[in-house]
Formats: sequence, C-alpha cells, structure tokens
Amino acid sequence: MTQTLLSDGVIWRGPGVPVARSILIDDDRIAALDDAADAAADDETRRIDLQGAFVMASWGDGHAHPLFGGLEAEGPNVRACTSVDEIVAEVGRYAAENPTDPDDPDSEWIFGASYDGSLAEAGLFDARWLDRAVADRPVVLRAWDYHTVWVNSEALRRAGITRDTPDPELGEIPHRDDGEPLGTLREWGAVDLVLNVAPIRPDEVRMRALQTAGRYYLERGVTWVQDAWVEPRDVDTYLEAADRGILPIRFNLAHYADPRAFDAQLPKMIKARQRVEEAADPLLTAHTVKFFADGVVENETGALLEPYCSGLHDHGMHVWGDGDALANAVKAVDAAGFQIHIHAIGDAAVRQALDAIQGAVEANGPRDRRPVIAHAQLIAEEDLGRFAELGVIACMQPLWAQQDALMTVLTVPRLGEERADRQYQLHSLEESGATLSFGSDWPVSSGDPRDGIAIAVSRQTAEGEPADGWTPHERVSIEDALHSYSAQVARQAFADQTDAPWGVVEPGASADLVILESDPRDAAASDLPGIRVVATFLRGTARYES
Repeated sequence: MTQTLLSDGVIWRGPGVPVARSILIDDDRIAALDDAADAAADDETRRIDLQGAFVMASWGDGHAHPLFGGLEAEGPNVRACTSVDEIVAEVGRYAAENPTDPDDPDSEWIFGASYDGSLAEAGLFDARWLDRAVADRPVVLRAWDYHTVWVNSEALRRAGITRDTPDPELGEIPHRDDGEPLGTLREWGAVDLVLNVAPIRPDEVRMRALQTAGRYYLERGVTWVQDAWVEPRDVDTYLEAADRGILPIRFNLAHYADPRAFDAQLPKMIKARQRVEEAADPLLTAHTVKFFADGVVENETGALLEPYCSGLHDHGMHVWGDGDALANAVKAVDAAGFQIHIHAIGDAAVRQALDAIQGAVEANGPRDRRPVIAHAQLIAEEDLGRFAELGVIACMQPLWAQQDALMTVLTVPRLGEERADRQYQLHSLEESGATLSFGSDWPVSSGDPRDGIAIAVSRQTAEGEPADGWTPHERVSIEDALHSYSAQVARQAFADQTDAPWGVVEPGASADLVILESDPRDAAASDLPGIRVVATFLRGTARYES
C-alpha cells in the first residue's frame, strides 16, 4: 500500500462544508482527513507540504469533444489565426511541410480546425481563398462551432458538390451570386457530403489525439470528460487505448444519435456499451446517448420560438423535425437504460428537449436517469422550472456568457438585445433547484475550467467589460462555480454509484484531486485564469505536476 499525506493546505470540500488542512491517500483512495490523516501516516508515508496551497476534488468537463480537440494538433494551426489571410497562409505552410506520401493517397487530404467564423461576413468563407494556398489537394477546415466547414474547390469537386446540388436533409450549401457553391457547408447534412468521401484518420493519429487531449486536460486539473459526440469508429479508438492501458483520464462516451439512421443505430449502441462494459477499464464508460435538437444561433440553425431578427432562416432548424421523432427516439434510448444528453441551444429546442424527456419519464416510469440538456443558451421563462421538476441536469458552458466578439458580431444581431439578455441563465437555473453542471464544449472554446469560472462569477470579458458584468443578476458565486465544475459534473457522471466515488473529498472516495497554488475564493475574477495548477491527481497518482 502506497500512502501520501498532503498537509498544511486549504482543502476545500464544497459549499458550506468546513475546510480540511490535511488529507491521507491510500493507493487510489482518500483514507482520512485532518487529525485522523496525521495519525494514520507512518514512516513509509510520502509527505507533501502544501505550503498553503488550495486542494479540491478535481474538475470534470460535462460536455466536450476530446478527440476533435486532440486532432486539431494534427493539422494546420488555424485556431490562432486572426484573419482570413493568416488562415490561408497557415494552410499553405502546413501543405508545404506535409507533402502527399506517394504510398499513402489518403495523406493528400488536409484537415484542420477551428477557424473563427466571425472573420468573414455572416460566417461565409469562399473556397477560392483556400485555393490560393492549396489548389491540387482537398482541404477541409472545421469552424470553431464544429457545425460548419470551409473547404477548397478540390474538396467540393471530390464530394461532387456543384451549382446543381440541392441542400441536403439537415444541411445547407451557400452559393455565390453566380450560382456556384461558395465553399462553406453548414450542419451535418452538408458537412457529411465531404466527410463521407474523405479518409478516416489513421489509428495512430487518433491515438495520439487522445493522448494530446488527456495532457491538455490534466494540465488544467480535469480528470473526467463527457465525450459528447461518439461514433462507432471513436468507440474503437477508446477501446484500443483501454486495451493498451493508455487512457489518460476518465471518459464517458455519448453515442451520437442521427435522425437519418436512428433505428439501425440503437442496437449498435447497445452492443458498443456492452463492449465497453466488458473491457472493464475503470476510466471508461459508455452509458449515454447524444441528441442534437437544433444547431447554433451563429449560423441561424438554433431553433427559436420567435423568428431571427434577420429572418434568413426564420425560426431555425429542428434536427429531428417538429413532430414526435425526437420524443420517440428519446423514449427508446431511455427504455434501453441509457442516459439522455441533448444539445439544445434555442428556446424552441430546449422546450422540445424537455417535452421529450418528460415523455420518456411518463412512458418508462421512475428511475435515476439524470438526463442532461447541454448549452440551454436560451430558455423560455415558462420552461425554466421544468429542469428541476423533471430532474434534468443543465450542463452549461459558462465561458460563453460574455460580450465577446462572437456575442456582439454574430449572436446579438440575430437574437436582438431583449432575447440576447436572456441567455445563459446560470443563477436562475441554480435558484430554481436544478442541478447546474459545467462543461466547456472544447475545442469549440477553451477547455480550461479556470477560464469558465472567471466568466461565471463576473460575466465580464478578459478586458473587464462591461464594468458591472453582462446581465450581472446571472452571476454565480465562486464556491458555486467550483462546485458546478466538480461535484455537479460528478453527479452528471453517476460517480456516486461507483465503489470509489469521485468529485468529493471524503474518506473512501477516489483520490481525484487538483492542487492550485492559491485559493481561488480570494482572487479577483480577472486573476482566476492565472492561478497555477500545481498538480492533478487521478486515482491517487499525480498524473500532472507543474
């Protein structure tokens, strides 16, 4: 048995719970606190003097896309670019440094992510701009929202997209004034036209991406992630990593439910869940199914009760239609024992998601299901209380609750000021009695909880604007924000139903901990992102130390 004693620190155990000063870890679990911890330590115990550092249960990410995030490091670095010209130059640089391998035709494809959709008017990017950098190889760049891609002319040609190609189901192909396809493809139906003819990234590339994602999270104090969009090949990747013993952190997989193929998908999801259970890796579960109820406001596919100000897409898009298809699919998934996880951005999508969950509860009877609605960017007043009534976890992305360029350039003009000021009702949901968990949607936005917590408590940009915070009545306290990024995510993950629960600091719990150099409760919001992560413990082992 390996013992570690952390002492002389501030060990935070949750809102309203007295802090501890020392903690004893036996192998992978917390054995004791304070005097009991000191008394149980012996001469063989490894002792770490915290020197006043702050310790709490490690953070979780309630909604993210770790494979997507890791794969960004395998292509051109367009995320850092601040103009179209910079993106084009970066793609050109990458192509020159990564020529096509004659023995591997798939290597001619160039994949990258995530460019800033606000760099072109209305988020519309032209294939000819990319052609300036690479004309003879297909280029596919995902936008920051991962609902949109920008491709060059060669990628359009490979996909057979021409001026005569109709908009597919669940997708849009914008055109130039001359009728030719522009090069921007919106939502899955259109995006899949290209991805279906593109090669799947090789196993070793995907394995590297998973390791990259794990390092990214461990450096930021995160030990559990909800992968919120998993397809069959992704399950294979995670199982291969588990077989090799190289899963870097805890993951739960959410199988992606596609309305175009759901009836055939559900039996495969059940088999995939069984494969993960048989692997019996303590870091891997697959008990969730992910639905998209709508798209995003920024490309006007988020589903709204009232039309967009511009009127371009009227009320937005219901991915499963506005009938009973989503409700029936949710009911079937719930009956199969899966956790429901629904992406819902607009107020119409949130209502549809709540209705579907209510239908599942009524049809399948009571059980501890912990359904999740992710994002919940806009909630109608009459629907706010339904989260608590139905036991729905609101997994929110606090980093988005700020008046940054995305909000001011793309979001507010589409919603109008009145609706825009009703976005991201963190405090209102908390006050209603709903469980409020936090996630990042990484790599759509920063996966660092410190960044999200800073916004949650201030509703200000990094520059401190506005001075009193945007919609300041929706701010949450620092302790509640820390709680939402730890214990509340653990509740979403059913961590309390395991033999060594994580997300809590108490004897018998898994020793999943994050050590910060100083107490975030004493810091100004603007200083929170700069508080150094000293170490991240997963199951009693320091997986990261700065």
